[in-house]
Amino acid sequence: MPFVLYVLALAVFAQGTSEFMLSGLIPDIAADLAVSIPAAGALTSAFAVGMVVGAPLMALLSRRWPRRRALLVFLVAFLLVHVVGAVTTSFAVLLATRVVAALANAGFLAVALATAAALVAPDAKGRATAVLLGGTTLACIAGVPAGAVLGQEWGWRAAFWAVAAVSVPAVVALVRSLPGGTGVPGGAAGAGAGVAAPDARGELRALRRPRLLVALLLGALVNGATFCAFTYLAPLVTDVTGLGATGVPVVLALFGLGSFVGVTAGGRLADRRPRPVLAVGGAALLVGWVAFALAAGAAVAVVVLVFVQGALSFAVGSTLIARVLYAAAEAPTLGGGFATAALNVGAAAGPWLGGVALVAGFGYRAPLWVSALLVTAALALGGAAEAVRARRRATEGPAGGATGVPMGAP
Repeated sequence: MPFVLYVLALAVFAQGTSEFMLSGLIPDIAADLAVSIPAAGALTSAFAVGMVVGAPLMALLSRRWPRRRALLVFLVAFLLVHVVGAVTTSFAVLLATRVVAALANAGFLAVALATAAALVAPDAKGRATAVLLGGTTLACIAGVPAGAVLGQEWGWRAAFWAVAAVSVPAVVALVRSLPGGTGVPGGAAGAGAGVAAPDARGELRALRRPRLLVALLLGALVNGATFCAFTYLAPLVTDVTGLGATGVPVVLALFGLGSFVGVTAGGRLADRRPRPVLAVGGAALLVGWVAFALAAGAAVAVVVLVFVQGALSFAVGSTLIARVLYAAAEAPTLGGGFATAALNVGAAAGPWLGGVALVAGFGYRAPLWVSALLVTAALALGGAAEAVRARRRATEGPAGGATGVPMGAP
């Protein structure tokens, strides 16, 4: 894999830390700013909404920029709004900084996905995706637990300062690894040497294909399940499992370790054997969320299941992203943006649905049950899409059937 992919992963590490760290800071933020836990959970949803809106929008706005410029603008903006978030005493301002940070994050990730797909061989997009998402999983392993520890020792604001500090070397590394003149426009690799960016309308037409739309919806459902459970892990661990506040960083680190294992394995299989990952992994993911909800009061079971669910969630999720990038080959600029948006539709809806269940009085196990329902919906949709594809193949013959994967991915 090209070295620049690992530089991009460093930036994604900082951004992933910011996106996920609130799961360990929500109780402290709620207490400090005098809001309820579900209201503080809306900070995660606000970030996800910004990602949903920002991914395609920022991809469109920056499509004619050199990728070097786009990546640096988005990353510097991300850094600066975290400084604002660290000093504000207003929940409304903090909420606004999360939206702006998400817009910058979305633009960065959309361009980074497009860059990764352009830098590697046509049959290596899954591995390139895994390298980028490896930054996110490392954020879960190291960044998020460290944020939780900082929050416990020096207050939640320290975690925001830490994200800003970690973003600085990412900016420096991008400047050094992508010197002026080697960058390419956001539209296509090599466009900096005179290759025109693809037509935006043509890309949008390519993104309307049914199989691609199904894959995007599946990604939203699976990621919704992941974020629904992950957002409320801290109160689950303290109030249901009984591990106390000191157990929160450990559980978050285990989830991150599992996610790293899952995205690494998914990256190796997404290019060659996506069917087993999506079919078997999807079914196991459903069983795991149900088991987690039933056994949430047992510390040993929680320790095991949080690792397993992190691995399964990211193996299935990263494979779906790779399938989207393969299906969106004719939309190199917007494919990454729409993949990012789809995942964050889930990241916005998941915590919101979990919050609804909490407000309704169903307790801190409720988000796990909501996660199980979301995966059930994904499996049902994927099964229906696979059945339609099989009928079409039987009707049209081998020439008319497309190579597909379970859960509706292309």
